[in-house]
Amino acid sequence: MARKQCLFCDGIVSIVTEGEYDRFVSCHCSPTGDYLLERGSYNSIQALPYQDKRQILHVVSAYIREMTGAGKKVRITAEGLNDIMNSPEIPVTIEDKAGRLLLYLYKNSGAPDDPVVIRPLSHSFNLTYSPNLQELVFIIDRLVSEGSISREGGTFKLTAKGWKEAEARAGGRKLKSCSVIMPEGGLTVDWQEKVLSRLEQCGYQPHIWREEVDASLDISPVELIHERQLVVADVTKPSPDVYYAAGIAAGSKVPVIWTARQSEYEPLPAHANHIRPLVYQSAEDLAEKLQQKLLSL
Repeated sequence: MARKQCLFCDGIVSIVTEGEYDRFVSCHCSPTGDYLLERGSYNSIQALPYQDKRQILHVVSAYIREMTGAGKKVRITAEGLNDIMNSPEIPVTIEDKAGRLLLYLYKNSGAPDDPVVIRPLSHSFNLTYSPNLQELVFIIDRLVSEGSISREGGTFKLTAKGWKEAEARAGGRKLKSCSVIMPEGGLTVDWQEKVLSRLEQCGYQPHIWREEVDASLDISPVELIHERQLVVADVTKPSPDVYYAAGIAAGSKVPVIWTARQSEYEPLPAHANHIRPLVYQSAEDLAEKLQQKLLSL
């Protein structure tokens, strides 16, 4: 496998050629993942004036880490650098950068005082969009002095105060990932307003399976399912795609809730013994039954 220097973190890492892009694997920008860089943009970015690179490269590294850490696929081009730099989501103040560290610890722990190991710390200043390690250490010391985190070497813990602050920054409680799988054309306005919103109320972030697969060109359907903590599969109309995706989930030990709408005009199709769908009359009825089912999981 070929190796190349990452422009944004300076690491020498393995790359995989994919069409017009190179995939950079497990560099400091994405320690447990990868990102795509347009091959023609490599020399253009490398040739930027030193002052421009000093302002841009560490921000792009942090952006890649944050996005890939959230399970999103990242494609970088020279033309797209300005969009990243001008995004209102990029933190500028020390307070906002400290908030990014709180969010990272929050997303990687289950409760206050759960340990999160950050190694190597010397290459992790992109967690806070910082230009160097010195600023990261300053942010850490500030959060420790404020009582928001505790630290022992490379092990960090959110205190009760830090957890509450991170929870507020995250917009409330953490939502579990959920895929909703249904035949093409099956997603109605009622489903969106009643069922999907009820899943959110029950602590799940619903993703429409077909939209996920169409949008995620760099991750296989199997990998998408493996990342989910719940699957809702509607079999009102028999669909090979629904059975296939939900079957992958069941085989991966991801909980699957089968659903089917009962119609006075059409009988329910027969299903295998292990498929026992929640039978519903309306989207509102299903929302209620899903909530009861989720409380029992």
